[in-house]
Amino acid sequence: MQNYTFDKVLEGTSFEEALRRTRDALAARGFGVLTEIDVRKTMKAKLDAEIGDYTILGACNPKMAYEALKLEPRVGAMLPCNVIVRTLPGGKVEVSAIDPVASMASIDNGELSAVAGQVRDMLQEAVDTL
Repeated sequence: MQNYTFDKVLEGTSFEEALRRTRDALAARGFGVLTEIDVRKTMKAKLDAEIGDYTILGACNPKMAYEALKLEPRVGAMLPCNVIVRTLPGGKVEVSAIDPVASMASIDNGELSAVAGQVRDMLQEAVDTL
């Protein structure tokens, strides 16, 4: 099975602190958060279903997104790069970022693959620093 995310489990960190640290790590690498979805709140409102804290951050590095759009105008269907922050049993928090190389593997464009590789390195570094 192909890995499609980079993951890090944080212990001794609250969900709110993990969210803050994740936003900061992304910002330090030139990513802005364009969207933020509170999945827990949405599931409760739409389905009356209970899940743990779970937030999806839609992260975008404008320079890299611009490069990708110049190469493949429809690549916007795969943007932004999603990063999830969710609670795990035992008070742990997991941060997972999409691997853009894996998500764009279906697009046959070597130049785009190179850009995706650069973005992957930046996201991997952000997750590793948490």
